[in-house]
Amino acid sequence: MFGYLGRRMLMAVPILIGVSLVIFVTIKIIPGDPVASMLGPTGSPEAHAALTARLGLDKPLPVQYVSWLGHTVSGDFGTSLTRHGAVAPIVFDALANTLILTLAAGALAIVLGLTVGALTALRRTGILARVGNAFALFSISVPQYSIGLLLIIYLASKAGLFPVSGMYNPNGNRGFPDLFNHLILPSVTASLVPAGIIARMFRSSVLDVMSMDFVEALTARGLSRRRVMAHAFHNTVPSLLTVAGLQIGYLLGGVVFVEAVFAWPGIGLLVYQSISQRDLPVIQAGVLVSAFAFVVINVVVDALHGLVDPRIRA
Repeated sequence: MFGYLGRRMLMAVPILIGVSLVIFVTIKIIPGDPVASMLGPTGSPEAHAALTARLGLDKPLPVQYVSWLGHTVSGDFGTSLTRHGAVAPIVFDALANTLILTLAAGALAIVLGLTVGALTALRRTGILARVGNAFALFSISVPQYSIGLLLIIYLASKAGLFPVSGMYNPNGNRGFPDLFNHLILPSVTASLVPAGIIARMFRSSVLDVMSMDFVEALTARGLSRRRVMAHAFHNTVPSLLTVAGLQIGYLLGGVVFVEAVFAWPGIGLLVYQSISQRDLPVIQAGVLVSAFAFVVINVVVDALHGLVDPRIRA
């Protein structure tokens, strides 16, 4: 198991290097001058040249990339151009907020997806199956920001059941009940697309396993339907882990619209604001940290795969 996990971690290294290279090149080809943004409109040519040399921007691109990667590995993401502070604490604070939203939405998506997928697989001709299939198709098709705006209008503004935006009440004690109350609407909005995908994939996996010979053999031996279904569901775990892992990774980088609509101070909202402000160090760090977290999630999913299915380790 440790050898398998070590191989998966080694495979993640070139992926992270490739991601860092893509991020660096993308930032470099974006029009604009970060030095001019730092100096402002009153910066002189002499100050521009001095700051360019101090930041190492006058060196060849390969040298700049190696220098930037070395500082990044050591935890030095540079200084924010608009917030005038170290980038690392800004990005990691936002990442922690995004992880809270991602875990809540991921847990809700898995519960909804498994429930709807199991109902539509076991009761393929009933009204519950039709409702479940309609829910899965609806959740995948409707844009998240539209659902978020509807929830804000009807459940927050008109009904007053939930807060409109933010992570805590400005006048509150910033405790868990306050956080939970602010988390409900964003997590429901973010969980709809992953829940629909998990439901459809889980339904297909259950139907595929139920058509296998071992299910018929277990039934012929006199096992109860409950025990037969337990064996069938156990064989769907590998595919479920793959889909669930991908959807949680999607939530980690794809909740930018949800964070923007609900003003959730996560890394998606941070990168979105930094793009409009042309804060390149924050953009680089935010995207790189999100990619690193996505790779870590996939390594964890691979480890769980190896635990539940010994064939994977071989």
